[in-house]
Amino acid sequence: MEPLRIDRKESKLRVDPSWADVCLTCGTCAGGCPVTGVDGLDPRKIIRMAALGLDQEIIDSRFPWVCTICGRCEEACPMGVKIQSVIRAARGLRERDKVPGPIHKGVVMCLERGNNLGIPKDDFLFLLAEMGKEMEDDEECPCPGFYVPVDKEGANFLVTVNSKEPFGEPDDMKFWWKIFYAAKEDWTTTSTNWEGVNWGLFSGDDESWKAIVGRIVEHMLDLKISNLLLPE
Repeated sequence: MEPLRIDRKESKLRVDPSWADVCLTCGTCAGGCPVTGVDGLDPRKIIRMAALGLDQEIIDSRFPWVCTICGRCEEACPMGVKIQSVIRAARGLRERDKVPGPIHKGVVMCLERGNNLGIPKDDFLFLLAEMGKEMEDDEECPCPGFYVPVDKEGANFLVTVNSKEPFGEPDDMKFWWKIFYAAKEDWTTTSTNWEGVNWGLFSGDDESWKAIVGRIVEHMLDLKISNLLLPE
């Protein structure tokens, strides 16, 4: 009779089995988590499930998407358990058409059109020109000679934009612009691929994350800019 052989199950989440022993279940992670208890979320539960090989159950659950990826759990853990890494891995292993909410749709839109909300280039440039004129002519705080620089080579700062601002909260961009104007800072934004919020990071889509970051790096190289500002 052949001896019973138990095949080792490879962890999809790249979990170290020793975490089951290392984790003290002290609750320090849960105490620092801003969403502990939402839909039953508890960082300790996730680590126990992962250590027991319940990878697919984690991937299919709401836990990875309730988590805000703030990293407080990992920062607080006295034993160095990589809780946030498990959550991000679980997000990345979810089928893309089952990623909740607009996150994956925003990633696709950004790859196709250069920003999460698909704002056309001409509309974006028209808005920047109109708002620059508003700043210049502002009755309470005029900024004579102000304009929004676009694709300016050799500027000191490349400034990205959160697409929700030109889409629904355009006046929020003026706060930064007023600082630049008062400081006489040399800056620019770009006419394409100007999105400053990388939803590939949040959705666990590392390839898209890298592609979107790569576009910003290309801007910096092409325009000979050494400093980057992500107002988000």
